[in-house]
Amino acid sequence: MKMKVCPVLLVLVAALSSWGTPADAKELTITTIKQEPYIMSKGSELEGYCIDLISELAKKVGFKYKLQLVKDNRYGALDSSGNWNGMMGEIVRGEADLAVAPLTLTAAREQYVDMTTPFMQTGIGFILRKDMASEESSFSLLSPFSTDMWVGILVAFLLAGLTLFLVGRISPSEWVEPETDEHNFTLLHSFWYITGALTLQGAGPHPKALSGRVISAIWWLFAVLLLACYFGNLNSLLHSNSKHVSIKSFEDLANQEVIDYGTFETGSTAQFFKNSNNAVYRRIYEHMERKKSFVTSMEEGIRRTQEGNFAFIGEAVSLDLAVARYCKLTRSQEVISMRAYTIAAPLGSPLVKNLTIAILQLSESGELTYLRDKWWASSCVGSDSDHVSVALEPHSLRGLFLLLGLGLGIGLLLALLELITRARSQAKDGKKSCCSVLTSELNQRFGRGQESPEQDSSDKNKA
Repeated sequence: MKMKVCPVLLVLVAALSSWGTPADAKELTITTIKQEPYIMSKGSELEGYCIDLISELAKKVGFKYKLQLVKDNRYGALDSSGNWNGMMGEIVRGEADLAVAPLTLTAAREQYVDMTTPFMQTGIGFILRKDMASEESSFSLLSPFSTDMWVGILVAFLLAGLTLFLVGRISPSEWVEPETDEHNFTLLHSFWYITGALTLQGAGPHPKALSGRVISAIWWLFAVLLLACYFGNLNSLLHSNSKHVSIKSFEDLANQEVIDYGTFETGSTAQFFKNSNNAVYRRIYEHMERKKSFVTSMEEGIRRTQEGNFAFIGEAVSLDLAVARYCKLTRSQEVISMRAYTIAAPLGSPLVKNLTIAILQLSESGELTYLRDKWWASSCVGSDSDHVSVALEPHSLRGLFLLLGLGLGIGLLLALLELITRARSQAKDGKKSCCSVLTSELNQRFGRGQESPEQDSSDKNKA
């Protein structure tokens, strides 16, 4: 009995294992096009986002395939005779079973082929060099220094003025007799004096004490070097902005003549601008047509953008990759004409339904997001070498600020030494404690416990 059942079970198992994968299943021909990071060469093989996508789809749907690069290196558009070129042409003519690439879903293409649900959403944007996209400030005179730098200068100004005031009060060479002499370096005059140094116009009277002169010399050195850095950076900014124009949107792009711009000559992006009823978008197409500024490949568009005075218009998701690879580039915040990438198959192809289901499954499982993160990883993270901003930061002049701090400290220390020397001399002559004389001097100079001359003479008479 067992011997009779076993052959039947074996037949059933073999049938089940071969179900859905017939032995005569046709090997699919998939056409694609080289574009980073969708399809790239790695030695004699191909790699990229679309290669991984095809592999995942083949596992889920269950098909074998062979890849071929499109012969004319085009995505697909109708020519003057009404025939399709590029990958679209190969699908329409039956030369390929699928077209897997960043192929945009459009109404015109949908009429001639069947297309799956999108595997990626995108829109039209443009890239340009960061120095072309930067917004011009209304306060361009402040541009040579960063905000932190200006704050640092303000703190240095306040400290220098306060220190000069303290030195003027403490030093006996600057203020010999607090009870009778007029104090030249009041707080207001101290700040006025260092302000004059910033404008390279000395404001008298000048310090007489060694401590005050040290602070004065250090502040003048600080001011001269700071002004040299400021005017040098301002000159650099003015020269770099001589042909500068701030471009943030497609309208900004259309309203200027400083930089050129273009897109693929044959493709859905060019067709969008050509067929648009929007006046701005029509002007953009007319400019590209008049200047013949179309490009033949993504690489050419990126190269011309890096060289300057060119903005490359394309689909945002592809431009994001260029920005991730080339740190001097930036993509416009404005994205228009939202669209999607999809897989094309001949009309009536039974594969479309299964591929659509497989793409949705990959999306729901997070696999499409993983592939996007894998192939769009930025190489500009933490890169400071290509920053466009030339505004000086505090750390750039760290040595100058340290020199000023050291000079202020030395000046204050010298003033205290001058006062201590005077106090010791007076204590020796009057046979008093040095500390008491020093305390008395400080009280007189800072207005605490001052004794009038009459009180001092009466005290001497009583003695």
